[in-house]
Amino acid sequence: MREDLADLYEESCAAPPSESFRSRSRLEFLSCLSGDARRPGFAMVIAETVDLAGCAFGYPVRRDGSWWLGFDGALPLSVEQLTESGGVFAVTHLLVRPHAQELEVAGRLQERILADHQASLGVTLVAQGDRPALDSIRSWGWRDLGDIWRPAGPTVFRVLVLPVGERTTQRLEGLAHHAWTRWPG
Repeated sequence: MREDLADLYEESCAAPPSESFRSRSRLEFLSCLSGDARRPGFAMVIAETVDLAGCAFGYPVRRDGSWWLGFDGALPLSVEQLTESGGVFAVTHLLVRPHAQELEVAGRLQERILADHQASLGVTLVAQGDRPALDSIRSWGWRDLGDIWRPAGPTVFRVLVLPVGERTTQRLEGLAHHAWTRWPG
């Protein structure tokens, strides 16, 4: 199924990449998938009709807070508490084949993977320069939390979170009032 997932990855990209980029991008995606699959708690959900329509995969964020190393500024207390309680799940990829039901498929995939892990908060990273990916993720309900630096790949990523349930959403509402949180204009 790796090749089918790599095909889905390519199709879900907003702009058709050049052949050299496609080859490198495909290998990077497969490498990321292999690395994530080795992490404790790795999970994947798939949406299919006749063909693969979408998938989401990731792993639980460790309770020790190490996932947040490199976060720019102070991490919100509510996010720290959810991390310590084991309620945060990192969605490393959410891929949806472009079609009329894209929003619905994305919504169901993210709901399912977070519910299966009883997560209160989903978190994902997107390269700051990847405007199409940021726009898509935001349209699926994810909120900006801030920036994080990672040693591999692009150095600065945008952190986006997806609160699960009304209680978690209320706990995160106050984030918009803190100066260190950058919300989209």
